[in-house]
Amino acid sequence: MQTTASNIALFAPVPLEHLEDGGVLCEREGRVAFGSRAWEVFRELDRLREGSPTDVYIYASRTPVPLLHVSWRAVYIGHVESQNGAHPQGMRFRPPSTAKYPEDNIAYWAVFWEVTELHELSEAERIPVSHFTGFGKPKPYKVGFIPEGPLLIEHP
Repeated sequence: MQTTASNIALFAPVPLEHLEDGGVLCEREGRVAFGSRAWEVFRELDRLREGSPTDVYIYASRTPVPLLHVSWRAVYIGHVESQNGAHPQGMRFRPPSTAKYPEDNIAYWAVFWEVTELHELSEAERIPVSHFTGFGKPKPYKVGFIPEGPLLIEHP
């Protein structure tokens, strides 16, 4: 396992279908890229992490029943600016499931954040969302909090 930034982490929702496809792609290609319009979050993360890989705690979204825990983990390695909303390397690092959504790879995203070591957590390893605290915030998220976009958090 890599050494990661010790004081900051990323907390992000990603649709479950993209996580499942992304896990397979990550094994094959060594990384996977997820799209975001929250370019400010990733610029700030890159500034704060000072080049160190950073742990990512992922909330699987778009599930039949909302989950109240983090069920996937990865290591953030950086972000790239989109080119007309698409990843600069096309679909090479994008989960194949994103191809079902035409705007998902054309003219929609501002940046693509890239991770390695994407894996699903076992039931015993899953972490309740209420155990996380926003970066620089005094209190953890409330029980029932569901993230709607990527957030910087205190490393748990």
